[in-house]
Amino acid sequence: MPRVRRVSAPAARRPAPRRAVRGGWRRPVLLTLLLLVLGAGLFYGYYRRQLHRYARRAWASLSAEYLTGREKTPLLDGYSVHGIDVSSYQGSIDWDEVARHRVRFAFIKASEGVSLRDRRFARNWRGAKRAGICRGAYHFFQPNYDGAQQANLFTRTADLGPGDLPPVLDVEAPEFHDVAVMRQHIATWLRLVERHYGVRPILYSNYSFYRRYLAGHFDKYPLWLAHYEVERPALAREKWIIWQHSDEAYIPGIRGTVDFNVYQGSYANLLALRIPPRKTAAANLRD
Repeated sequence: MPRVRRVSAPAARRPAPRRAVRGGWRRPVLLTLLLLVLGAGLFYGYYRRQLHRYARRAWASLSAEYLTGREKTPLLDGYSVHGIDVSSYQGSIDWDEVARHRVRFAFIKASEGVSLRDRRFARNWRGAKRAGICRGAYHFFQPNYDGAQQANLFTRTADLGPGDLPPVLDVEAPEFHDVAVMRQHIATWLRLVERHYGVRPILYSNYSFYRRYLAGHFDKYPLWLAHYEVERPALAREKWIIWQHSDEAYIPGIRGTVDFNVYQGSYANLLALRIPPRKTAAANLRD
């Protein structure tokens, strides 16, 4: 009898083991990194001026103890009348050395709010005059305090007289309760100080603060505008007389940073702004 070959039933097929996918984590990681790089690039592109500014100021703070007082920032091209503004923050100033580097005018902090007198005002006031620098004084305005009291503090502190530059009201502190009330206090200060010295004060502010809160309200007063990291102020030239173009400059005679300013006209025009003799001032007020 023929031998029958028995064929066994096929074994149940088992799924082949899956090979582990290598590098499966790379795509989401790379995508995340790409998004971070793009986001950082957009952030830097939009805020690069501020970032550069913070970096410079951080470096200036870290290197302050190594400064000699001989550091020098080039003066701004296109202007012939350069000046600075100072307070006790600048420490002891060699005014003769400052004057030797084409600084023609200086505004010196006298007071702030209703009670603070700058502790170096008298010393700086005398030093600037001895060095032959045309000098002026400013008051740092605190918007939540009474304008008349602030004017009284300034006039009792700043002994301005004929030949000095007009008084300045520095308005930039953003912590205020009501913009209308702040403007009333500003108007009071300007009116009382003009009456006291017989000359119209100068109003100082930075570009963003001025545009948001002050523009159109004090246009009869000369404007000293702070606007940094720009080739020229955004306001039209007829709107301002002094431009503070840097608050991180160096000038021999001052150990550390100082604000740099330019006057828009000639030196003769700057001198014409000075407080006139008493009789002339009284006549100007009557007019």
